[in-house]
Amino acid sequence: MINPFRPGDIKLHQHVVIEQDTAVFDSGQVHPVYATFALGRDAEWACRLFVLEMKEADEEGIGVFLYITHHAPALIGDMVIFEAKVKAIVKNQVVCTFEAKVSNRLIASGETGQKILKRSRLEKLFNSL
Repeated sequence: MINPFRPGDIKLHQHVVIEQDTAVFDSGQVHPVYATFALGRDAEWACRLFVLEMKEADEEGIGVFLYITHHAPALIGDMVIFEAKVKAIVKNQVVCTFEAKVSNRLIASGETGQKILKRSRLEKLFNSL
């Protein structure tokens, strides 16, 4: 693992909300707005942008936690800007905070953690299940 980052470093990720991002369950669509679970996926990706530059060829990142507070809705077609910020890097764990906004309107905030592990270790873990 290489670590060119420090606490406070920022990565940006943009996502346009599409129909597949809405709150849909087996019973049908709940709301035609950006679902919390889709928002979590995209927030984790924003923080993964750090991991992509940190992991070496024989390593991979794996999520270990995700906390989201969903403040306001985003509609289909809205451009959501994620700002991921390094909170801490401890050994092989990268912890980021994030904010997601549509224009200047905060729609979500939270924190995510990912660990960087050898691919062989992950494969061994998955095969043992």
